[in-house]
Amino acid sequence: MEETQNTPLEFNNRIDLRELQEAVNKIKNELGKVIVGQKDMVELLIISILANGHSLIEGVPGVAKTVTAKLLAKTMNVDFSRIQFTPDLMPSDILGTSIFNVKTSEFEFKKGPVFSNIILIDEINRAPAKTQAALFEVMAERQITIDGVRNDMQAPFLVFATQNPIEQEGTYSLPEAQLDRFLFKINVNYPSLEEEISILEGNHHRKDKISDNLIEPVLSASHIENYQNTIKEIIVEDNLLKYIAAIVNNTRTNANLYLGASPRASISILNASKAMAAINGRDFVTPDDIKKCTKPVLRHRIILTPEREMEGFTSDKVIDQILETIEIPR
Repeated sequence: MEETQNTPLEFNNRIDLRELQEAVNKIKNELGKVIVGQKDMVELLIISILANGHSLIEGVPGVAKTVTAKLLAKTMNVDFSRIQFTPDLMPSDILGTSIFNVKTSEFEFKKGPVFSNIILIDEINRAPAKTQAALFEVMAERQITIDGVRNDMQAPFLVFATQNPIEQEGTYSLPEAQLDRFLFKINVNYPSLEEEISILEGNHHRKDKISDNLIEPVLSASHIENYQNTIKEIIVEDNLLKYIAAIVNNTRTNANLYLGASPRASISILNASKAMAAINGRDFVTPDDIKKCTKPVLRHRIILTPEREMEGFTSDKVIDQILETIEIPR
């Protein structure tokens, strides 16, 4: 009976996803050597890589936001840069600057830390608007124009940014235009009691051994590019495209919201849903894939009305209400 039930799944898969699934499991296993729990964050970060999108990670200090992003980058055999954002950080500190070469009597462009494959920006809301604006072009178009010269980023190019929602002194709110360039906003919560005990046990047994040394790279740049291309081939039925459009359209007419989501949000839900289906071994998207991806895609793109904010409403609550309202395709 078991074999009969499994046969249709095997038969229905028109795209071979075994290698991709194996790679995802290897990444999770590598991270599992150090990171305890935080399964949702890890899964969403992997999806963001496969969907070729940037992620904003929000949580209180000490819940492994930076460590997870850093170790995830370590599982990939690509260049990695970590930038600590501070109030005095200038755009040239990130992008690079032209320096006069005395020998050649010409200006030479010295590339900044953003010229890498995986960029980890720690405490992105600490830098002023001018520095944050320097990321607009590179995040949206994977290129930088300096002194009239276009510099293309080498694929893969992904930004993982962290921010602390509690300590707001000395921080600058990210403008909506920049938030819209993040595929996901991932909220990271405290670990459970059992997970915290495991964290303590692991730290004690490792005797404070540097966690970076425990992680082995399992993916190359070409692997990532191949998997990203595979994701584009995942099948999405027309009624599911209409379902995504209906969800996003509801945010624009919803009485609880001052600002709804843009068409970029619809495309983000579509791409993330394809990656969600693939890591679960399916070459087709289901309504559940869409529902799982909707909250992290929309929560940073919508703004509550002042009245709802005062009543203690949250973006997540409004998104839940929208998902309950829209009829699920059959």
